[in-house]
Amino acid sequence: MPHIEIRKAGWLTTVQDVGRWGHQAQGVSVSGPMDWASHSLANRLVRNPVQAATLEVTMGGLELAFGGDVRFAITGAEFQLDLSGRIVPMNRAVDAVEGSVLKFGLRQRGSRTYVAIAGGVMVPPVLGSRATHIASHLGGLDGRALQVGDRLPIGETLTEEDLAFPIAVRLPEDGARVRVLPGPHLHRFPPRSWETLRSSRYVLSPKSDRMGYRLEGQPLPQGSDEELISGATVAGALQVPASGLPILLMADRATTGGYPILAVVISADLPLVGQLVPGDWIEFISCTRDEALEALRKLMHTSGKPAA
Repeated sequence: MPHIEIRKAGWLTTVQDVGRWGHQAQGVSVSGPMDWASHSLANRLVRNPVQAATLEVTMGGLELAFGGDVRFAITGAEFQLDLSGRIVPMNRAVDAVEGSVLKFGLRQRGSRTYVAIAGGVMVPPVLGSRATHIASHLGGLDGRALQVGDRLPIGETLTEEDLAFPIAVRLPEDGARVRVLPGPHLHRFPPRSWETLRSSRYVLSPKSDRMGYRLEGQPLPQGSDEELISGATVAGALQVPASGLPILLMADRATTGGYPILAVVISADLPLVGQLVPGDWIEFISCTRDEALEALRKLMHTSGKPAA
């Protein structure tokens, strides 16, 4: 069976698929890709189902060797890529022979890249998913980030009819302006909190990770000191703790939380948010539910993400 061997693991490389859905009621995080659209695109380029597991490479540094002839594709954040001495294009299927070595060079834009290999990364599924959730040591390869010497088996290449190649997801230029809908606890905040959120620029703190982005900037006042009963969380939720500095929940978020949620980033803009790095700015603009649904329809059509 073909495999890949990790020569250099980079800053953070994990196995991810579309996520561990259906278990949040038991306290199990969904996890999955930070940029679901690029993950889906990479799989489509090599004719995998979008549910197939890929490698999520954060900030580069990865070097791997192919143990077999394979076809692969790389999407998401832009890097200089080298395959045994030749330049590798992004957003295109590429053939590699056994023994070829893929190296990630200089990062140009974005933070997370997805490496899909025809047949998918075949680590054992846990609760129906191969996604890695490091905090709970669940999924992926032993529930951890990949390390030097790891070998990952690749499944059999599937034969599918030709698929149209979708466009690549847009990447941030030192920051991003994203759309939000009012959150479930908007009524707990004074009106100036909503206006402050929409008129301010925030910066991603170095303390940000796959669980959530801590944002630095103008504090958002709360209008009630009454404690909330913990409730379900979603990706893109903007929680506001007592400090007033919002926390943007991401793929590895906890299943419940007790901080009030002022706003929620729409699903269509989460891939762009997933490409931000600490130090990047983020601004929030409001939109309607119909606008959010239309944006998601367009992105799902171009990225190959299946309907829920």
